[in-house]
Amino acid sequence: MGHRRRLRGHAARGPLRRAAAALPPPSDPEKKTLFLDLDETLIHSQTDPAPARYDFTVRPVICGKAVTFYVCKRPGVDDFLRAAAEAFEVVIFTAGLEQYAALVLDRLDPTGALIAHRLYRSACRDDGDGRLVKDLSATGRAPDCAIIVDDNPNAYSLQPENALPVAPFIDDANDQELEKVMRFLDAAAGFEDTREAIRYYKDLAT
Repeated sequence: MGHRRRLRGHAARGPLRRAAAALPPPSDPEKKTLFLDLDETLIHSQTDPAPARYDFTVRPVICGKAVTFYVCKRPGVDDFLRAAAEAFEVVIFTAGLEQYAALVLDRLDPTGALIAHRLYRSACRDDGDGRLVKDLSATGRAPDCAIIVDDNPNAYSLQPENALPVAPFIDDANDQELEKVMRFLDAAAGFEDTREAIRYYKDLAT
């Protein structure tokens, strides 16, 4: 598994760096921004050997070598993305390499109508010990109008008050995590500040 995660860019090392330049202004200022992780949040992928069940493959060229990834979509991901795009500005924020992640996202959103922006590994902040952090403050979105959905607590360690944690997805065909997220997003519409909605949700959960 470690080898696979390095290929996708989750274990990169390097000097401390800030996220890339801010996103363009949202096309609809009335919509809040939903930052979605990719691997183990929306999909699971792996290299050879092929798993018993997968939905599609992508074959990026990484370090000069073509690598086949077998991609399994989290149950409900297609309906989830369509519903989320109606109510939110959807931004994919992944620590994966662009060569790999862009091909996966092209399959999830072939027309480009659902995902407003894509942020890849180069937009993450490297804390120097191999952990990549997604700094929402560098994206140009107000903290009271942002939600990040991610299975990795390290990713949102700078803005935990904006985070909606999800359980990591591998290959459970009965997984219902995205249904839970959608119920939260429906409820969050009644809050002016997304952080208050998240606090309320977490209080209910505990």
